Amino acid sequence: MTNKRNGTIYIGVTSNLSGRVYEHKEGRGGVFTRKYSLKMLVWYETYPSVTDANQRETSLKRWPRKWKLDLIEKMNPVWEDLYLNF
Repeated sequence: MTNKRNGTIYIGVTSNLSGRVYEHKEGRGGVFTRKYSLKMLVWYETYPSVTDANQRETSLKRWPRKWKLDLIEKMNPVWEDLYLNF
């Protein structure tokens, strides 16, 4: 989640991506996403289990910002809101 291209980036885990993004868009997300108005889904990955997803989240949160930007731009070079695809 982000608020604009190259803006603040939020990484999280959910078992219901479209529902969780909707909550963020409606201002019912977590404190961090509300504070920075993070309402654009610009990247996502799917995993077979929550455990796998949590491990990946932990890893990504340790990455340098540049790596995260590269990951987003590989999937979504124009930073469109991918929520519209759900």
